[in-house]
Amino acid sequence: MTLYSGYIRQPHYYETDQMSIIHHSNYIRWFEEARVDILSFLHLPYQAIEEAGIIVPVLEVSCQYKEMIHYGDTIRIDVLVEKYTGTRLDFRYEIRDVKEHLLTTGTSKHCFLNKETQRLVHLKKAVPEFHKIFADYAQLQNKIHEK
Repeated sequence: MTLYSGYIRQPHYYETDQMSIIHHSNYIRWFEEARVDILSFLHLPYQAIEEAGIIVPVLEVSCQYKEMIHYGDTIRIDVLVEKYTGTRLDFRYEIRDVKEHLLTTGTSKHCFLNKETQRLVHLKKAVPEFHKIFADYAQLQNKIHEK
């Protein structure tokens, strides 16, 4: 298993305000795009998760704007698994420019629910193959980032 290399994106003109600066509301959408991308990288696209009867609602989201992003910039959104418990999955996001300057950080917190009952699900019991992927990836990422 390898680490996710980040989600590359160029802002669209419609995402800007009158100063060609990205409007603050778009960052949350970008986090979601990057989250969907890392799940696909892990071979766990949302479609597969939902077909297994699991939904992954957002419980909380935060965003800290450090520097402005403009129309025409190329950015990379790094997505890190900050916490995985089997019932919870928390991500950390870091948006950088091509010069590796940190522009924005954020987090999102999620849980796993049974699609029909809306009850909390422990992936280790409900879908062990999904649990293994998340647990193995979180462990790999933590080993590499501890160095």
